[in-house]
Order: sequence, then structure tokens, then C-alpha cells
Amino acid sequence: MQPPYLRIVEDIRRRIDAGELRPGDRVPSTRRIAHDWGVAIATATKVLTRLQQDGVVQVLPGIGTVVAHTEPTAAVAHPQAKSPAPRAAPGELTRARIVRTAIEIADTEGLAALSMRRVAASLDAATMSLYRHVRSRDELVLFMIDSALGAESFPPTPARTWRAGLETAARMQWRVFTEHPWLAPMMSVTRPQLAPNALKHAEWVLGTLSPLGLAPGEMLRIHVMVFSYVRGIATNLEAEAEARRETGMDSDEWMAAQSSAMVDMSGAEHFTKLLQGLADEPDFELDLESLFEFGLARLLDGLERHLGQTAPTRTRSIRRS
Repeated sequence: MQPPYLRIVEDIRRRIDAGELRPGDRVPSTRRIAHDWGVAIATATKVLTRLQQDGVVQVLPGIGTVVAHTEPTAAVAHPQAKSPAPRAAPGELTRARIVRTAIEIADTEGLAALSMRRVAASLDAATMSLYRHVRSRDELVLFMIDSALGAESFPPTPARTWRAGLETAARMQWRVFTEHPWLAPMMSVTRPQLAPNALKHAEWVLGTLSPLGLAPGEMLRIHVMVFSYVRGIATNLEAEAEARRETGMDSDEWMAAQSSAMVDMSGAEHFTKLLQGLADEPDFELDLESLFEFGLARLLDGLERHLGQTAPTRTRSIRRS
């Protein structure tokens, strides 16, 4: 049976062959593929990696993944040449436009590529004109964090159980982090950024836990623990995206390529047995999304046991509501 990602590859190639997607057009992002075809982010990543390996698409800094030209272009013939920065639509220079443009640059190239000069070039504006709306790069990053966290809204009504409420928060944070891989490393646990939309995440979690009658300190620790878990897994997203761009391999393909070297390592008896056992599990995937799902379930299981011991009456009443 053909793997799901190959079927999606064929679908996108048919769109290209039919002229629906022309050379230079952006192809669906990993998030769009995951949404439209109903697959995991890891599967969507395999789709773009395969298309890139086949020469069907190419990654242009500042633009994203586009349909490759059939004839060599300046970007193809000179891979080290810098592609032109994306140009924003004409309009008045505002803080909102500056922040949107900065997020686009960080999403496609990473936060290291972000500078006031780069944003100004993308907006076809003078660098100094940005400072009338944003005082510094650090302030710009703070606005970017707030904008990214505010892209989705929590449900209008509270969750029926504390577990459902925490899961809602964790999954929303994960979606935001996967959409913006630069975001997780910028978030601080001990010195949280003064971003209104970050406070909304805390408010939702605290509201979820409030009916349990927990001490304020315990409520805060639970909030920080869940957020730290999601953020911890998500800090690998940007590095993984960069590694895929450099090697053309996803994490599963890289592990497969390195497995023989790992087997040859001295003192790796148990790891060797593990690799041999994984050969009998063709559906096993060690990607960030599967790690997130596995860990989140275990984390909530542990909290359920802990809350059941510390506040059994309140916890049972919340479950029945």
C-alpha cells in the first residue's frame, strides 16, 4: 500500500503538471498540507522534503517553498546568491504591517535572519522610518510574540474538566509553536514577556484549575509545568526545520542513514537491540509531533493521579460536571 505522503506528493505534482501551480508559485505549507489532507505535520514535512529532493520545488529565503523553474534561474544557478526580500503590499507604514512582515521573515528563515534593515527592505521603506513605530529589534520581537500568541482564540466557554482545559491550552500552544518555529526559544518561563496574549493563556489555565480549590502556588506550578513541557518539545522545531533544509532529510530518514554507524559504536548493546526491534515496527515515527502527543498524555495522567490524591472530592466533582 502506498504511504500517505506519496499520495499527497502525487496530488501536488498533478496540480503543477496541470498548470494550477506555476514556476515561482508558493506550494502549500506543512500546516496547510496537514489541514487539507488530514495528516500529521510530520507527514506533511515528508511531502515537501520529497518534492524538494525530486527537484519539483525549491526553498527561497524570505519567500518559502515554491515550484521550481524548469530552466536555471539566478537563484538556482547561484545558490549562494541572496534572494530578494518579500515585498509587502503597498500601503501606509504601520506597526501592524511591520510586525506581520517580521513574522513572515522569521517563519521562513529563522529569527537570526531578522533585522530592522531586512524588515525595511521587505516593506520598501527606509530603515529609520521603522523606528517611528518600533523602538528597537527587541521591542519588535515582543510585538511578534504577542501577535503570534493572539492568532487563535480560546473557546468562549470554559472546559468541562480540568484535564480538557489543560489539553486545550497545550494543543493551542503547540499549534502556535509549529506555525512559528522561532517562537518557543524566545519564550521565558522565569521571566515571562509582558505580552497581553501570553497572559490570556495563563488566564485560561488558571480558570480551568480554579474550581479545584488548589493553593495559588500549586496552580501556578501546574501552569508553568504544562507550558514548559510544550515549549521544551517545541524548541527543537526551528533546528529541525534548518536541518531539513540543509540535508533534505526528515528525522526518520536521518536516523535510518545513521543507524549502521550507531550499531557499530562500542558499548551500545541495548541501543543496537532497540534499533533491531524497531525494524519490526514499520509504523513507528520518532518525530516531534508524536513525542508531543505521547508526553502530553503521560503528563496529564500524572497530574490526574496527583490531583486525585490531593483534592479527591473536588477532582471527582469536576469530572462529573
